Parts: sequence; C-alpha cells; structure tokens
Amino acid sequence: MTLSGRDAYRAELTALAAEDERIVCLEADLGGKNHPFQQAHPDRFFNLGIAEGAMLDMAAGMAAAGYRPFVSTFAPFAALRAAESMKLTLGYLAAGVTVVAPYAGVAGAWFGTTHHCLEDLALLRSIPGVTVAAPYGERDMRAVVRAAAASGRPHYIRTGRNAAYESLPREDAELPLVTWARTAGADAVCLVSVGEEGTRLALEAGRERPALAHAHLTYLDHHRLQLAAMELADRHGSFVVVEEHRAEGGVAEALALLLPHCEVRGVNAGHRWPAEGGDHHEVMAQLGLDLPAVLTAADLATRMRPRRPLPA
Repeated sequence: MTLSGRDAYRAELTALAAEDERIVCLEADLGGKNHPFQQAHPDRFFNLGIAEGAMLDMAAGMAAAGYRPFVSTFAPFAALRAAESMKLTLGYLAAGVTVVAPYAGVAGAWFGTTHHCLEDLALLRSIPGVTVAAPYGERDMRAVVRAAAASGRPHYIRTGRNAAYESLPREDAELPLVTWARTAGADAVCLVSVGEEGTRLALEAGRERPALAHAHLTYLDHHRLQLAAMELADRHGSFVVVEEHRAEGGVAEALALLLPHCEVRGVNAGHRWPAEGGDHHEVMAQLGLDLPAVLTAADLATRMRPRRPLPA
C-alpha cells in the first residue's frame, strides 16, 4: 500500500542512513514510540521536544561538523514559530539541513488555526538558496529525500498528515521540473498542481474536464520555478494554479510574475480563517478550495483564454 508523505520520508531516511553514517534524524516531540529511524539507528535519533528553534540551531551545528541532519516538525511550527532559525540556518549560513514539514496547509484540520500552515511557501521561497519541494505520493517523496541527502544543501519539504496518494506516472527515475499528468493542445487551459491536495483536486478536475492539460510541480523554489515556467510557456498560454496555500507568496503569484505574457489564475486558500472544525477536505472547502472552485476557474479560463499565434 502507498505510504503517506511523512511515513515515506521516515522509511526512506531510515534506509539511507543504513548506507550513510552522516545522516542524523531530529524530531520535535513527534517521533512516537515506533519511529523506524529510532528503532534502526537509536544513536542517531534525537527528540528535542517542543523546541523547534533550538532543534534547527542544533542541526546547523551538526551540519558544520559534517553530518547530514534531517529535522521534522509540523509545518506551522517549523516555518512560522522557528522562522528566524530557518532564515539563519538554511539561508544565511546555507547549512546542509533538510526540514521535513508535515501538517502543511490545513491537514491538521480538527486541531484548529494553531496547527494550520497556509503561509510557509511565502516564507521559504523568499529565503535565497533553499530548495523547496512539495512531493505528491510515496515515490516522489522518496526521490526528494534521496536528492536532499545526496546534495547536502538546505531543503524544505512540505507534506500533509496521513493522506496517501499514488505518485504520477513518469519515465525517469529523477524528478522532472514539470510532470505532465495530462497533455493537450496549445490552446487548452493547463491546470498547474502544487502539493498533495492541489494535485488531487487537479486530477479530479481533469476527469470532469478532459480537454484540460495538467502539469504538476514538485520543486517550488525560485530557481527551479523559473526553469519550469519556461517549459510551461512553451506548451500553453493560460494556466490555473491549484495550491493549498494563501494567494500571497504562493506559486500562482510567482508564475504570474515569471509569465507576464500568459494568463495565470489561482485557486487557493484565500484570506479567510476556518471558523468551524471538520476533516481536511471540509476545512479546505470552507476556504473555497474544492473541486467546484477548480472547475469554475478552469471554465472561466477556457472562455477567456488568449489564442496562441500560429507559428510563422
């Protein structure tokens, strides 16, 4: 059975650590009694408790000593509570620390606003030198973790809670800048999916509107997004970006700046705060991020899309 993003991270890191003694795992009171890394490599597992900033600072020291630290805590506590340590450790010091952040978006739906994180991409994408990723499915999470461990560069990896999705089909072992889930003619509107729930919604919308193209982005930092934007613009001129994030600082906003001659619309979490509890999808719907919203945006983009000029 396909593993959730955070379980795939733990499984892959545990396997990698068997071959690389530099890999260490730090958690902020989230490991539980049966963390696979702790069971396999107890001398390289550290539970720092509810001290996210200190955990990142400790990881920076370990990286300076030649280790490859991976740290994990809920996205709101990594990106927001420990924002200064993220800026200094991953950015200013360029320490080879990988932060894996589950509970992104509103995956912690019932836990309320304190456990929601709709602002992390805005923060992390603004820190130079950080590789930002939001993989979809077990295969892609494992690939991102392997790449982070091999590179020794700063990474922020965003994932959900317990949702388990099959990765999109691709031919190469390495993750491409753009994964084309559905191709279509140049005049078609292209859905651009980000993260687990954005991709789930884009896939559902594609089944309802088969004429839509669908491109999935795993890497979201500025450098890779620039390159992905060039590939997107080579194929289409109108895009609807679906992401579990605020509009400000999200991928739709970034692509709109990178693609000034294209039409870019966003379906996102907007500006509201969830007022009621519910499961993950119910809270997303409260924020206007559901299948009807994606279909409405796609239909509007289809009616308004600019016609691409025929080649000379």
